[in-house]
Amino acid sequence: MRIAQVAPLWERVPPPAYGGTELVVAHLANHLVRRGHEVTLFATADSQTLANLVPGAPQPMRLAGITPHEYQMYDLMQLTRVVQQADEFDVIHFHVDASALPYGNILKTPVVHTVHGILTPLASDLFRQNAHQNFVSISDSQRRNDLGLNYVATVYNGIDPETYEFHPQPDSPPYLAFFGRISSEKGPHLAIELAKRTGWRLIMAGKVDRADQAFYESEVKPLIDGEQIIYVGEANHEQKSEIMGGAVATLCLLTWEEPFGLVMPESMVCGTPVIAMARGSAPELIVHGKTGFLCNTMEDCVDAVARIEQIDRRACRTHVEQNFSHTRMVEGYEAVYYQLLEKRFASNGRLQASRNSM
Repeated sequence: MRIAQVAPLWERVPPPAYGGTELVVAHLANHLVRRGHEVTLFATADSQTLANLVPGAPQPMRLAGITPHEYQMYDLMQLTRVVQQADEFDVIHFHVDASALPYGNILKTPVVHTVHGILTPLASDLFRQNAHQNFVSISDSQRRNDLGLNYVATVYNGIDPETYEFHPQPDSPPYLAFFGRISSEKGPHLAIELAKRTGWRLIMAGKVDRADQAFYESEVKPLIDGEQIIYVGEANHEQKSEIMGGAVATLCLLTWEEPFGLVMPESMVCGTPVIAMARGSAPELIVHGKTGFLCNTMEDCVDAVARIEQIDRRACRTHVEQNFSHTRMVEGYEAVYYQLLEKRFASNGRLQASRNSM
């Protein structure tokens, strides 16, 4: 198949540090190429990919320090390029959420949207107006059935287990880990509270976006002492694997309905169980009592820390290998693409598509 992957321009594909969507797109594009497909990736010019790269911006927009208006212009220019080249593809796969919806109505090439975030009240009306288009959810909990969206599948995000080192034992002295944006919805302040209540060291890593700077300055920074509460800034992939893998547990004390939460499988594939609030996708990713603990209150979290050594670290990695690998993800999206092509052929009065011929 000839497949277009359209990535956001906020980060490089793959991101050098934090960026869940861009990491997923990188795995998807590269492994589709390895499976024999002709893939074109619309992304930033510095993206690293096996696919044919069509640059949409000279560098990641987050690093460029641009205004929202400037980002919108780059986004529109990239979407215009996709439309201009649409006849070159069998399927166009958008990862840019709402901005691509108007284009899906004018393209003859089958289109599918993976929504990687949550649908805000402002965006909900736009999605409702385009509910007939094809959507993929990244977890069942993310689905907005109240909007009547035409979900064609749920495909869990996947990672490459071979790029994460397995740690059969945590490091000594022991510590807890937090990875993610330093924002209120990710719960870094709750991770600090849990560390202080249990007396554990906490190593934190993650970026601070401009929108979250005030939260960081008031709720997180004053509690960082460099001894019990340690903040190392934004970690790259190697640092992430090392720090998470050496931890006794990774804390995901979310205050929002996380659509997927890539940190959870990343931690478990390193052998490190996850203590998470039972919100959003967490119950779909974590097997309670086997790969971590699902909690409803801070008291539950305190109890989970006390019980964390009961978890088999090898079982954590196996769980990810079986359910959240890049291979499983690519197979899921291939099935979606074939489904869309067969539907198109059927509507055109042609014979059903043969997968062996694509």
